[in-house]
Amino acid sequence: MKPARFEYHAPSSAEEAVGLLTELGDSAKVIAGGQSLVPVLAMRLAVFGHLIDIRRIGNLRGIEERDGSVWIGAATTEAEIGRSERLAARVPLLTRATPLIGHFQIRNRGTIGGSLAHADAAAEYPAVALALDATITARSPRGQRTIPATEFFTGIWSTALEPDEVLTGVEFPVSGRRQGFAIEEFARRAGDFAVAGAAVAVELDRDGGTVISRCAIGLFGLGATPLRSVSAETAAVGASARSPVTAKDVGEAAVADLESVPSDGHGSAAYRKRVGAALVATAIGRAIEEARHG
Repeated sequence: MKPARFEYHAPSSAEEAVGLLTELGDSAKVIAGGQSLVPVLAMRLAVFGHLIDIRRIGNLRGIEERDGSVWIGAATTEAEIGRSERLAARVPLLTRATPLIGHFQIRNRGTIGGSLAHADAAAEYPAVALALDATITARSPRGQRTIPATEFFTGIWSTALEPDEVLTGVEFPVSGRRQGFAIEEFARRAGDFAVAGAAVAVELDRDGGTVISRCAIGLFGLGATPLRSVSAETAAVGASARSPVTAKDVGEAAVADLESVPSDGHGSAAYRKRVGAALVATAIGRAIEEARHG
């Protein structure tokens, strides 16, 4: 099938894009890389009379260090993120997640802003944003505002963005000493959406480096939205980083209270939970090892 007819707009600034959204209302949709939106339009699962393309807006693209964080413009492609040496050193979890996204052709056009705004529960970047306590910036006629990643994903393919807001960028805290990161996922084939996955960030205490002082676990493929597993994080904090039992216990805690776990041809809800528990256990074990030894 082909998309329904639409009018194409290519604004040169974020302000112009916001103006178009305000003027055109619900008939307009922002498009960046189009790797999620175009298939939806082609299958006529959604119809919009206007597409507002933000790819050519220069100040929505790039990677910059800003006061202890790294800012990434919404129109920055996943391929650019994967190639960035700065991100590999400063936000390693994001770099490690990137090769898991689709295929290289998709990463060449897909953008970080598009991935976050699409809010697919099985996508990698939203789970990484949750695990790293990222902050998302958006612009509207009322000005710019920041949205914590923990408040951004509100439902199936839905976010806290207002109808007249454009996602302009995302900031990630810079990693430091005694921190470790890991991402694990299971998919039927390379490039497929994950049946289940986990992005984990841990930090050890600064004195002995043997106790977990911070733990964040982002889950994907295991609910209607990307998830933070607060109960598992609470179970991990204060535990010894040397205990091999910790990882298994945290993995089981991460899926124990999950609701609305998908059940489809790729796996039942019970199967996904078993896989998810194993992936969390593996990821937290790897993250702890990195935090201990670098």
